[in-house]
Amino acid sequence: MNFFRKIYSKPQFSKITQRTFRSVKFTGESLDRPLINGIHVFHCPDAVGIVAKLSECIASRGGNISGADIFVPEKKHVFYSRSEFVFDPSKWPREQMDEDFLEIANMFNASKSIVRVPDLDPKYKIAVFASKQDHCLVDLLHAWQDGRLPVDITRVISNHDRHPDSHVMRFLEGQQIPYHFLKEIAGIKREEEILNLVQDTDFLVLARYMQILSGDFLKRYGKDIINIHHGLLPSFKGGNPSRQAFDCGVKLIGATTHFVTEELDAGPIIEQMVERVSHRDNFQSFVQKSQNLEKQCLSKAIKYYCELRVLPYLENKTVVF
Repeated sequence: MNFFRKIYSKPQFSKITQRTFRSVKFTGESLDRPLINGIHVFHCPDAVGIVAKLSECIASRGGNISGADIFVPEKKHVFYSRSEFVFDPSKWPREQMDEDFLEIANMFNASKSIVRVPDLDPKYKIAVFASKQDHCLVDLLHAWQDGRLPVDITRVISNHDRHPDSHVMRFLEGQQIPYHFLKEIAGIKREEEILNLVQDTDFLVLARYMQILSGDFLKRYGKDIINIHHGLLPSFKGGNPSRQAFDCGVKLIGATTHFVTEELDAGPIIEQMVERVSHRDNFQSFVQKSQNLEKQCLSKAIKYYCELRVLPYLENKTVVF
């Protein structure tokens, strides 16, 4: 999976949108130059001087660190950091920035060193997978439309055929987002067709997609896949788990987002949310609360991922800054 591979980002460019500027006056110049925001994440064996080198790199190009998070787990000899900084793109070109951070990555034998400039780099391209339930899919579509989700949704893929006049289909048609209905035929999941549709994506999102992706699909896709599922305790299996949980009188419900691995619902966790329910809840309010948690949890996880807040930790954990 992409989540566990060594990655060095490559410079990419797009139109600058929705800039957040901080202005500064340079000596001898009559005009203010806008500073824009950059993000850098780093994962390497722990060593003396890592923070100093990262700070020196940014400062030497006229940049300034606006926030930094560091994690060095006890007795693990590994180093994690996420830095936010502002810089003048005319003094620190995007290509030079990649070269500078790559030099530090090589110096410390980093397993992950990624730099991202949201105002310059293209948004992540994603495909959203959904089955019959619409709540997570609709929430993502509206968040994307409102600019609250820093991604480009390239297509929606489903094993469920939606009516052309449904809310989802009207929205997709209006936004010119392709919808692909790929139903399993005679036990064949049509994964080859799905792979052809998602080759240009940066990662995938399973928004209540009730199909299991095979290990072969995961290996061939080779990039991250984010999944959402309910968290009803005790565990309720089989059909209609919400009805089972409600009838059992559970007091705490939740939702979990995680990376997809070959082991079902056992990938590294990105985010979890919980809420109490009580005897005062009827079945409708019970389901509504559960679905709201799923929507919020999935949206947060995607936002964290795009903001480079998620790093692998040990075999099956994450560091989320």
